[in-house]
Amino acid sequence: MASVVASISSTSLFSPYTLARPKTHNPQPHKPSSSNSKRKQPLRNPLAPPPRTDDRSKLLHPTLLRRFQFKSIPDGLPTDHPRAGYRFMEVFDSIKLVTEPLFKVMMSFGQLNSATGQSMTCIIADGSLSFLIDVGDELGISVIHFRTISACSFWAYFCIQDMIETGDLPIKDLEGLVLSHIRTKCPKTYTIGPLHAILKSKLESKTTLLQSLSPNSLFEVEKSCMVWLNAQPLKSVIYVSFGNIMVMTKDKLMEFWYGLVNSKKRFLWAIRPNLVTQKDGEGQIPLELVEGTKDQGYMVGWVPQEEVLAHQAISGFLTHSGWNSTLECIVAGVPMICWPYVADQQTNSRFVSEVWKLGMDMKDVCDRVMVEKMVNHLMGERREIFMKSAVEMARLAKESVSEGGSSYCNLDHLIKDIRLMSMITKK
Repeated sequence: MASVVASISSTSLFSPYTLARPKTHNPQPHKPSSSNSKRKQPLRNPLAPPPRTDDRSKLLHPTLLRRFQFKSIPDGLPTDHPRAGYRFMEVFDSIKLVTEPLFKVMMSFGQLNSATGQSMTCIIADGSLSFLIDVGDELGISVIHFRTISACSFWAYFCIQDMIETGDLPIKDLEGLVLSHIRTKCPKTYTIGPLHAILKSKLESKTTLLQSLSPNSLFEVEKSCMVWLNAQPLKSVIYVSFGNIMVMTKDKLMEFWYGLVNSKKRFLWAIRPNLVTQKDGEGQIPLELVEGTKDQGYMVGWVPQEEVLAHQAISGFLTHSGWNSTLECIVAGVPMICWPYVADQQTNSRFVSEVWKLGMDMKDVCDRVMVEKMVNHLMGERREIFMKSAVEMARLAKESVSEGGSSYCNLDHLIKDIRLMSMITKK
């Protein structure tokens, strides 16, 4: 086959009507002992988290290495640039200035051809890398845009100028006909995903070697949290994570921390290395937080999120509403508390709370009283309401990635169309 270049981020293309779900989690019988359920950990200071690992070789399975070529193109930023938080948009400025011309040179000189020398027939690119459209048009190569945000967010972005001009803000409702609207502008649209679920579905009948693919994490996961989860009662833990780009101040972190401890609910909190923007006052943690966390919490640098969400001790997810996390939570059938940060997260959180009824939206609020209140609502009086919707969405998810389901079939259609592009180019 001719060469296909893939430039894809870690999240997945998804519409609210083509959900996916992995094989049902089936852990050992849950028998926490009274001693284990109170097992304490040495308290980690979230203001001084563990270092990030730069060993990415573990992410690439040997079987994939034999079938794919991996070539890197610099983004032009120094290695110590955070590429997160309020400086994240600097990545796009640098890509425009540095990466785009380098990519054109590599294309022109055949540096991205296949190992047998065949030229490229298709570019699959993150939809936010718009310069690839120009490159594809210039060189006569088909471009497939891999949109890593929800269909509702994509359509909101597409129509934002018209909405401003007609006064249709704030957005009231995008449910139902989103995909049909998108297809009026982009007729060839493939609804595929969540990719982590459809991958598991495709590999169910494959060899054990392929099923042992490494976790797709940018940080080194700490499996100790699973030992702690195994010792917790059924549906007793709220999982907390704000993704791999979001940052927050020390003051906001302390509000979340107090709210979690004051809720008296068990919590597992993943705090990545560069989450906190302020490092002053390291080690000065109030005694009530230290004691409260030892009794009811567990804090780690990073966790195997799919495995955590599928664990029977998990009752809810306090999330930044990134699309990847939202999808994984939907697949696992877990209700959410949303605290969005930027971009599509705002639209995602609204749909979770107002349209899909899968949880609550806490945007624009960050105080310990609200955190405590929402955690108790999610895990107590309103849990049954959210679980009803979560179970139904999870059912649709499993149906979609199963053989004959919409995501399953759409992926096959995409593969056939890519092969057709290759045949046309050869002629």
